[in-house]
Amino acid sequence: MDDLLEYSDAVAKYDPVLGLEVHVELSTETKMFDAAPNAFGGEPNTFVTPVSLGMPGALPVVNHRAIEYAIRLGLALNCSIAESCRFARKNYFYPDLCKNFQTSQSDEPIAFDGYLDVELDDGAVFRVPIERAHVEEDAGKNTHIGGEGRIEGADHSLVDYNRAGVPLVEIVSRPIEGAGERAPEVAAKYVQTIRDIARAIGVSEARMERGNVRADVNVSLRPSPEAPLGTRTETKNVNSFRSIATAVEYEIRRQGAILDAGKPVLQETRHWQESDGTTLPGRVKSDADDYRYFPEPDLVPIQPSREWVEEIRASLPELPAVKRKRLQGEWGISDLEMRDVVNSGALVLIEDTVKAGATPGGARKWWMGELARYAKDHGIELADVPVTIDHVAELDQLVEAGKLTDKLARQALEGVLAGEGSPSEVVAARGLEVVNDDGALLAAVDEALAANPGIVEKIKGGKVQAAGAIVGAVMKATQGKADAARVRELIMERVAQS
Repeated sequence: MDDLLEYSDAVAKYDPVLGLEVHVELSTETKMFDAAPNAFGGEPNTFVTPVSLGMPGALPVVNHRAIEYAIRLGLALNCSIAESCRFARKNYFYPDLCKNFQTSQSDEPIAFDGYLDVELDDGAVFRVPIERAHVEEDAGKNTHIGGEGRIEGADHSLVDYNRAGVPLVEIVSRPIEGAGERAPEVAAKYVQTIRDIARAIGVSEARMERGNVRADVNVSLRPSPEAPLGTRTETKNVNSFRSIATAVEYEIRRQGAILDAGKPVLQETRHWQESDGTTLPGRVKSDADDYRYFPEPDLVPIQPSREWVEEIRASLPELPAVKRKRLQGEWGISDLEMRDVVNSGALVLIEDTVKAGATPGGARKWWMGELARYAKDHGIELADVPVTIDHVAELDQLVEAGKLTDKLARQALEGVLAGEGSPSEVVAARGLEVVNDDGALLAAVDEALAANPGIVEKIKGGKVQAAGAIVGAVMKATQGKADAARVRELIMERVAQS
């Protein structure tokens, strides 16, 4: 492992500067320049056409919906939309692009000069400047056989071209300065905010585990904020928020140790190692890389009309930051509680559960409580727990109607999670419904009072807290199916009458 400086020492001695290139795959039905399906999975090399495979004479055609999605994303990132832009050929050896160049945009991006306000965990807002958001095609996927999945030491490599040609937008930030010790958090939250926006406006499924969103993370250090920018490294294709934060922290510590030793940082690409949270050197990289861009001769320029751009702007839904503020007010929760909801991935789940008929408090209680614990215990995402939005709403309605206590509701939820049916079906099968018959409750109360005359005298003497013992006895007698509040009322009435 590389020599590392303590993180606190590194950020005390040096000013970190970030640069993030975020790739967002667009969820169009077909690929960027041909009619091959844009779908995840499938047998290798089945989602292809002659264009996907770069066959001689196969001509590309621009996907209109991909351009619309790119404009939607650019507008959501506060970018200006170009009146005219065009595609270029980026000449670089791509073993997973048969034509051996990438169709991208170089000096004429479709969106430029934007920014994104990123909310951090303590509520502070950090503005990230965006240089550009350009459209390009994705590459295929290489699988290296042997060498523990890396090309070094591999016996051979297999190439799947199903992803080749999938439309994506690359969002390139300007240098991100002023983050200081919070640089890892800023980087992760920035990518998360882009992910949330892409989902909210319907341009991408934005599933990081599928590579729909991934980031190249640039990090450099300088002696002070007034000094020129330092030499940067670029860690490629990091695809989880935790990994983005860890990669930034690791590079700050690694570069800090190099500078402390009086050595220069080498400008290079780095490969993220998920297994141990480190980066490994890739290829030496220069700011003057010559990709020999030239205009794509088979595609005409893109010239979105101002009317179309404004129609797209008007069609944008409520963006996540605005929605969070609105829901926070409607639900009556604090900033900290809302941040907990967002960080747990429960916001949409709670919102949809409320729409299905649950109270905001009930929806939040079940998703943030029992269901969050279940997800953690089973090592799954909260959205993947085996219950539906309607199940949770129904459970809350049963509690609100007085048909279940919280304790009984938890038992009903256990049955739902075990696949026993809906909450109502589990309640009926297990006999969980609250006993609301005052006659049955009075019988249990009278029996408990008769068995505990000393407690009755204490209650008469003003020690009303002693009634808790009688409540407990009645709950035991009814197998926990009584409404404790109603039981207490009946106890006090009976004692007053005696």
